[in-house]
Order: sequence, then C-alpha cells, then structure tokens
Amino acid sequence: MLKSSGQWQRNYEEQGFFVVRNYFSVAEIAELRAVVLKFHQLWQQDNATFYQEEAFNSSLITGSEYLASDDRIALFNFISSKKVMHIVESVIANKPAFMNTQLFFNPVNPAQKDFWHRDCQYDHDLAGQKLAIQQTQVLHLRVPLFDELGMELVPETHKRWDNEEEFNVRQEEKGKLSSDDLSTGKKISLAAGDLLVFSADMIHRGLYGLDRLALDILVFDSAGDFADYVDDDCLPDNSMLDKIADPRLFMNTLNLKSAT
Repeated sequence: MLKSSGQWQRNYEEQGFFVVRNYFSVAEIAELRAVVLKFHQLWQQDNATFYQEEAFNSSLITGSEYLASDDRIALFNFISSKKVMHIVESVIANKPAFMNTQLFFNPVNPAQKDFWHRDCQYDHDLAGQKLAIQQTQVLHLRVPLFDELGMELVPETHKRWDNEEEFNVRQEEKGKLSSDDLSTGKKISLAAGDLLVFSADMIHRGLYGLDRLALDILVFDSAGDFADYVDDDCLPDNSMLDKIADPRLFMNTLNLKSAT
C-alpha cells in the first residue's frame, strides 16, 4: 500500500496509476453506495432497453435528473472530502477541477466483452491522441462499491504511444479485436474501500464480473482545456456550495466555465 503523497505522485508519474488499499472505511462506502444505488436504479428504469442491450456505464451521477438535492450534496461532499482531495492534490497541484462522474457496472449480456482503449480516442484522431498523452491529462479516481475483478492497465502508456501489439488490438487492426489479451496488461483486482487512480489516456480496460459497481470521479488540471466537457447540471448550484465543506474542486470548474 502506498502511504505518502510523494509515493503516489512518483508512481503516477512513472506508471500512470497507483492503488491505495482500504482507503475508505466500511461506513464511508456504505453511505456512498446507498446514494449511488438510488441513481443506478432510476437510471436503469429510464434506460431499460439500452441497459439490457449494451450498457456498461452511465455518467452525470451528480446531476439533478435522478437524485434529490440532499443526495447530490452528499456526493459532492464525498468527492471533495479531505481523503479524496489529499489524493487529487498529490497528483494535480495546480487548481484541480471537477469534470464528471461515471458509474461502471457489468453488462447484462454475458457475451459482451471488455475492451482496451484510451479515453482520448473518442475525441481525437491518431495524431490528436499522440498529442493528448503528452499534454495535460484527465485523472480517474475509481471507487469500487463492491469487491470486483477490477481493471487491467498498460503501465507507462500515459506517456508513451502504443507498441505494435497494443495498437493492433486497440484499433482492431490485422485481425485483432479490442477484447484480445495484451502481453503488457497488468490486472489490478479491487475491493470495496480501495481506491485506484489512473490516467484516462493510458491504455486500459475494465474487467467484467463479480458485483461490479464502481464510481469514477474525473478531475483535470485547470491548465487543461477541458471546461467545455463539463455538463453544467452535474455541478453544484450556489445554494449547494454553502453546504459543501470544501467546494474548491467545483469552484475551480465554475470559474473556468465563467471565463469561457
């Protein structure tokens, strides 16, 4: 278990990720799980066909569509808690800003396979992806709500481009599939209470199975040009800011959006 912010920062810089075991208490996870399950159940009902056919994640957990104000405030307070901010600021010292939340679960279809990707591939062509991994990156903080198989990551790909094997699998070239195994992959099992921090732009995939339900908190450096990616509805309004113990993470985003 990595215990100091210096170790966390070094591991992130070198490998693109780090894990902190048993970081959250049973009570903290139980409280978080109760709120997230409210969202998940309502989201499933509202997206029944999509959920049954292909879904493996949802987003905007902190938005107003499925959660009441008190539950949203509870989420905002968890996301900006001392424990979470200690981790965030060990990696992003310069005004870290909140981007979004995502919830990852098992697809209903047992034949659906997990797949390798970089998050930036959904916004950029290959040239843009090569630039993205050299510039300001988005941080994922994964909080598993139940014990799960976890993630598989390719260390150091937050800073380096794909090798031939990785490229062919991720891009499904030369007869390869994005669900094929990679010799460079590193599996990281996760239990409720653990925290996995990783770069969104490194090569990674979630591992389906067990009772997978994981909340991802996405954070970016204010120097990065990501404010336009943030949905206004997933941010706290003025009345909520007064009820958040440390609203800096959200204020940094609000300030960036007001400046654009």
